[in-house]
Amino acid sequence: MKLEFLDDISDGGRFPQVASNQLVRLYDFDAAQAKLLKKEIQQTVLEEKQELNFATLNFILPINCNLVLNISNTNEGITFLSKSNFQCNLTFEKFQEMVFLMEPFCDKETNGYQRLYNIDTPIDFLFSPGGSW
Repeated sequence: MKLEFLDDISDGGRFPQVASNQLVRLYDFDAAQAKLLKKEIQQTVLEEKQELNFATLNFILPINCNLVLNISNTNEGITFLSKSNFQCNLTFEKFQEMVFLMEPFCDKETNGYQRLYNIDTPIDFLFSPGGSW
């Protein structure tokens, strides 16, 4: 599983139909890795109510960034902490929804993609085995 930040998915305005211009994507994974990540989110974030730092997960290969998931009182989505470090602040309920959205990718090899939250924020969070959207 790879983790990458894409800064200009509209290619300088060449593709104006994109909903946002930036995204963090998890891609190049199989059902077993999707299940591992779902389990980590369930256990660390939802059950233990602790932050989940992707740098601590040995099955995620960071390409150009790191991401930390954190329960918050508001749904801020992904924000910059520094140049290549991001934090995803969502409510408990939004993390429950995220786990639900990951489910179809955990049982079998699935094509397609899923945005892991649907809130108005500058940076989207994409879950895509093949990397496309």
